[in-house]
Amino acid sequence: MSHSTDFYIDGAWVTPLGADRIEVVNPATEQVAGVVAQGTAADVDLAVAAARRAFETWGRTAPDERITFLRAVIDGYTARLDEVAATICAEMGAPITFARQAQAASLIGQFERAIATLQKYELTTPLSGTVTVRREPIGVAGLITAWNWPLNLIAGKLAYALAAGCTVVLKPSEVAPLSAVLLAEVIDEAGLPAGVFNLVNGDGATVGQRISAHPGVDMVSFTGSTRAGILIAKAAADSVKRVHQELGGKSANIILPDADHEQAVAAGVRRAFKNSGQSCQAPTRMLVHRSRYDEALRYARRTAESIRYGDPADPRTEMGPVVSGAQFERVQSMIRSGIEQGARVVTGGLGRPSDVGTGWFVRPTIFGGVDNSMTIAREEIFGPVLPIIAYDTEDEAVAIANDTPYGLANYVQSADREHALALAPRLRSGRVYINTMDATETAPFGGYKQSGNGREEGEFGLEEYLETKAVITG
Repeated sequence: MSHSTDFYIDGAWVTPLGADRIEVVNPATEQVAGVVAQGTAADVDLAVAAARRAFETWGRTAPDERITFLRAVIDGYTARLDEVAATICAEMGAPITFARQAQAASLIGQFERAIATLQKYELTTPLSGTVTVRREPIGVAGLITAWNWPLNLIAGKLAYALAAGCTVVLKPSEVAPLSAVLLAEVIDEAGLPAGVFNLVNGDGATVGQRISAHPGVDMVSFTGSTRAGILIAKAAADSVKRVHQELGGKSANIILPDADHEQAVAAGVRRAFKNSGQSCQAPTRMLVHRSRYDEALRYARRTAESIRYGDPADPRTEMGPVVSGAQFERVQSMIRSGIEQGARVVTGGLGRPSDVGTGWFVRPTIFGGVDNSMTIAREEIFGPVLPIIAYDTEDEAVAIANDTPYGLANYVQSADREHALALAPRLRSGRVYINTMDATETAPFGGYKQSGNGREEGEFGLEEYLETKAVITG
């Protein structure tokens, strides 16, 4: 990677206008893994101006032409997949096998799905004898993404924005930006027209704020915390631009009494702790019928204690550290609050694992004796910490699941699939998983309530970047 301290603007690698730099720290070694530049508002202005110029032609290209460029990105990216995985491993601590098979590979899937969606999508449809409806690209899209799935989150926006005919200004997270620089190198080599894709690194307060408020940006798509999402929406309000947000979550996993608890609890723990617990739609509240509660705690403890944590560069490692010292301290404070509020530590607890001396590793932690009023049951922890809550009736389980400001996902496990499906309409969330932890690739992704607005993936994701125009003839 030769361009980490440059920005990619108007089809070229350019020197940032400011002199400030941001160190990217490897969370496993606590050593600097790389350096990127801190952008300024003026850097964003240059990128937006380039994107606006490019939109005049890119926005009128035929879908087949855009698909050709998307395929070129896939080809160039695939050739560097091992390098991308190693970079994600170093910048945010994802275990190398997981980084390659899930984190890095997810971009390819996102681009392929965007291509498939565009190929079958009708951009022009007759409504009546005199009315035709056209779907046209909205314009310049500002993309602001989080660090926990650094390229998957970018790809879920970028692939569909480009497919729609939008031009883009991207600000990846300053915590894990190195993989985004690699992607920009791939895009440059793929030959996208100048200004179609632009990358400006930096923090949210400066670069994110300017993108959100910029009158030349037609929409902002943001993934991150609810707190930051509120600030972005306020900054965007004066220019009345479209704001699409994928924010926090506190998803419930309802295990009904007839479920195979050994299997369901183990699967729920592993899904909650995947990516070191740093996934917004992870099932981070497990709800178990009181008659099977002690049994579930035993299974949860056994599963948590079986997870192989350690050096992310080791192919055998299943769990790495959390992303930063600040995140480590936040997770510790949440564990401490659980203890202080009366929850029982079933396994794990405060501090690093005893056999780890360096790195921001969190002990995989299971809490019992939890009620839904506790902080660990209400706030997003973003670490390998799982509270398990007892319920007495199915109605109570649904009420607990819905008793949250979030609404990103919910999960239901049962031996009776139809019974579980009957709960789906009662759960206030953008997704409901029935007897599975895996999403169908084209399923819309997004939330209710403070988990955001809008949807990503498939046809729903493409439409976020399109405007609707009625053409009426006399």
